[in-house]
Amino acid sequence: MSHAPTRLAFALAALLIANAAVAGDRENVRADDAVRVVKQIQAIPEASIPDRLLDDAKGIVVVPDTIKAGFMLGGRHGLGVMAVKNSDGTWSNPVFVKLSGASFGLQAGVQSADVILVFRSQRGLDNIVNGKFTLGADASVAAGPVGRNAAAATDGGLKAEIWSWSRARGLFAGVALDGAVLSIDNGANRSAYGAGVTPRMIFEGRAPQAPSAAIVAFRDTLEEATAAARYARGGASAPAAPPVATASGEVTVQPLESGNAATTTPLEPATATRP
Repeated sequence: MSHAPTRLAFALAALLIANAAVAGDRENVRADDAVRVVKQIQAIPEASIPDRLLDDAKGIVVVPDTIKAGFMLGGRHGLGVMAVKNSDGTWSNPVFVKLSGASFGLQAGVQSADVILVFRSQRGLDNIVNGKFTLGADASVAAGPVGRNAAAATDGGLKAEIWSWSRARGLFAGVALDGAVLSIDNGANRSAYGAGVTPRMIFEGRAPQAPSAAIVAFRDTLEEATAAARYARGGASAPAAPPVATASGEVTVQPLESGNAATTTPLEPATATRP
């Protein structure tokens, strides 16, 4: 009796598992890169996202390493993540997205740039979830204010629905992105969250597969940045460091001020099961 069919079945199963692992690794790297971009822009006071914009944001898109391509006709393509703010002010787990289009306003001669989009209206986010979304056509987009212009710009009418920044050659600046297209990366979402997943399932915490620690780290980074922005505006107490679960089922919270002692509280079931 030949064992060839059995060997073939095992080989195919191993190949599928290996491909899934590689796909998951790619999504983890993308999430790690997005965390890096957010932390880097927020670490530069003169270039960071203004506190009011971050606190009032409905959603955010981060596209690390948007690549310039093409010879006769320039173009850009990037793979990133998008998260939306929940009704209670926390952030959702991220959905994976694609950014593409013509040479939309990035510095001449730059081959790679990080892009950040801050959404101030729900309409634009809904359009992305429902299909492709063109910046400037489906919603107004403006170069994000930086430096001395930030306070003046954000104290005004804030008429733009989307504010955008890029980082090229190590410098963050506002950037015009009219004509760029945002779309959902369904393949990446399946790899990260399981078959049959939709963006709304991810945003609502109903994905069939729990996200990796790298993906959750992007959500946590946004929550820390937003808490700091809220505190800077005088709307909240000083943000604390993220809680750390212990083996006994407790959570140790270390306040940011070194003069305070750490406190220990029981871990609520809802907190423990949050993806």
